Amino acid sequence: MLEGLGSPASPQAAASTSVVGSSGPAASPPPSPSAPRSPESPIPQRGGVRASVPQKLAETLSSQYGLIVFVAGLLLLLAWAVHAAGVGKSDLLCFLTALMLLQLLWMLWYVGRSSAHRRLFRLKDTHAGAGWLRGSITLFAFITIILGCLKIGYFIGFSECLSATEGVFPVTHAVHTLLQVYFLWGHAKDIIQSFKTLERFGVIHSVFTNLLLWANGVLNESKHQLNEHKARLITLGFGNITTVLDDHTPQCNCTPPTLCTAISHGIYYLYPFNIEYQILASTMLYVLWKNIGRKVDSHQHQKMQFKSDGVTVGAVLGLTALAATIAVVVVYLIHIGRSKTKSESALIMFYLYAITLLMLMGAAGLAGIRIHRIEEKSLDESKNPARKLDSDLLVGTASGSWLISWGSILAILCAKDHPRYTWYNLPYSILVMVEKYIQNLFIIESIHREPEKLSEDIRTLRVVTVCNGKPLASSCLKSGGVAGDVAPRGRDLPPAAKGNVCMREDCGKEEEKQEESSWGGSPSPVRLPRFLQGNAKRKVLRNIAAFLFLCNISLWIPPAFGCRPEYDNGLEEIVFGFEPWIIVVNLAMPFSIFYRMHAAASLFEVYCNI
Repeated sequence: MLEGLGSPASPQAAASTSVVGSSGPAASPPPSPSAPRSPESPIPQRGGVRASVPQKLAETLSSQYGLIVFVAGLLLLLAWAVHAAGVGKSDLLCFLTALMLLQLLWMLWYVGRSSAHRRLFRLKDTHAGAGWLRGSITLFAFITIILGCLKIGYFIGFSECLSATEGVFPVTHAVHTLLQVYFLWGHAKDIIQSFKTLERFGVIHSVFTNLLLWANGVLNESKHQLNEHKARLITLGFGNITTVLDDHTPQCNCTPPTLCTAISHGIYYLYPFNIEYQILASTMLYVLWKNIGRKVDSHQHQKMQFKSDGVTVGAVLGLTALAATIAVVVVYLIHIGRSKTKSESALIMFYLYAITLLMLMGAAGLAGIRIHRIEEKSLDESKNPARKLDSDLLVGTASGSWLISWGSILAILCAKDHPRYTWYNLPYSILVMVEKYIQNLFIIESIHREPEKLSEDIRTLRVVTVCNGKPLASSCLKSGGVAGDVAPRGRDLPPAAKGNVCMREDCGKEEEKQEESSWGGSPSPVRLPRFLQGNAKRKVLRNIAAFLFLCNISLWIPPAFGCRPEYDNGLEEIVFGFEPWIIVVNLAMPFSIFYRMHAAASLFEVYCNI
């Protein structure tokens, strides 16, 4: 018999599970140690402690297996990037194809086993696999499949001088993408309770397979950007920097040439979406791995609701920033590399645009933090892997742009010659660090706050007070509710409370005097201004979240599509050297690009929860 599949092992266990899931804050306290134990109450077993040992051992073994696979793949990627002797692109693609086939076998086994036992009760993590997240990964997966089709066309055009692996890899990747999206739609919320050791190895293998596919996409896209960057340096007057191109074009003719050229250029415009797909898939699978064997707490995640009313200001400002970004990127790509004058003008234009946008984003983030700090609202401290991963990714990926910004600041301060555009780069680099610091604070504090609906329920509970002979005047006074708001909720009270309800109208002036005398005129806590209370406060926060959401998408576009002043200004290469700075940018830029998309996703969740 399969072990559990999330179903209770006994009727007693099922009963206890239902009690825990519905008790919440009103649950009865545990019995004291001196109280007699009922015959039906479970006796703590030492075996429970021993059972956690194999679980920790399985986690350690599976994580080490994943790291071993990941390190091996990274070494193959590095060997191909530096043209190591005896290591070709076909070797790398064979390794990645084998990893994808192994993951496909595991996913087929898991989906088949789940379908065979679909009638059994399964535990779910309500925080994981949100609908908007699955929708985003579906969009990116669709573009990834288009990318695979272009690669197949590229292989057909150059089939005379390409190995068969370059044709097998995109086909396998397309099948892998389709099945993985289906798997994540149906099982991203699962809390696996059976075959846990085997499932840990399967899920962690999937996590690192997607990370290696992400690294492969980053490397291919970075090599393309580096070739364009080397060609531009001459126009800026940096003739002492080598411009030897690292070209991997096949040594044979493609038929028809026009179509092959269009396909080869189109491939690199789709790589940013493929990169986002792989990293999103790996994060969702990582949450699934962390949930294996986890005990679910009683806190249930409120279903997010998208509301578009009252966000006109934030949406208009954000869409304006998005339109300005597209215009700046188009002008930048047209002018950069044409001549020294046009290149410097393009750099100055980009820095002025980015400085303005980052200042507005920083001001909006500070306003949101200020509203959070002065409002009375409890924090949700319950543990869940999805929210912890969101916070860790925000801080971890922001370090990529912080590294580049500090390098630019040091280069500006240490350089002997300072072109005119250099002094625009200094405030831009500082604002990049400050804005991400503020935005991280706003997002992390927002996702740890209780949903607004729960806060209103707490206020209602303050209005309704159980009066066991001694009414609590402070609760009646501070509730701010009216009798009409409370009356319909009376039927939801526990039986002991019915008939003993103290309304604000019944408290009267005598209890107001008791309130004043009990507090002795002490100053009340800081409250929101009158124009920010209630629904107005929610509208302001929604406008801030909507504006920051669109601005993060705007700032994702330039580096993803080739607008990278860190490459093109040339000053950092003079100070640090060409190869060291290129290594720094190639390592940090993918994290900086992913940060913007992940911040946009987190802000969308913040918007829906306000």
